[in-house]
Amino acid sequence: MPRFYFDVREGASFTPDDEGLECASLDAAERLAAESAAEIGRDLLPKGDAREVTVEVRNEHRQRVLTVTASLEIHRVDPEPLPPRA
Repeated sequence: MPRFYFDVREGASFTPDDEGLECASLDAAERLAAESAAEIGRDLLPKGDAREVTVEVRNEHRQRVLTVTASLEIHRVDPEPLPPRA
């Protein structure tokens, strides 16, 4: 089974994967990367720790084969609307 490496970028932080995981196919590695990005994003993005989480997947030759990004974008209305008049 091929081995894939899942490097993670959280804002300015970068965590390389030196061990990797065996996956049945590139499609399986893509699903795992998407699940990982979503899980990390769910934990970190609402807290404001980062606005974007990227999982970069490399193959057994350490070549990047895909990238998955989860992001959070917040748009506030400025100025804040006034309450309706009664």
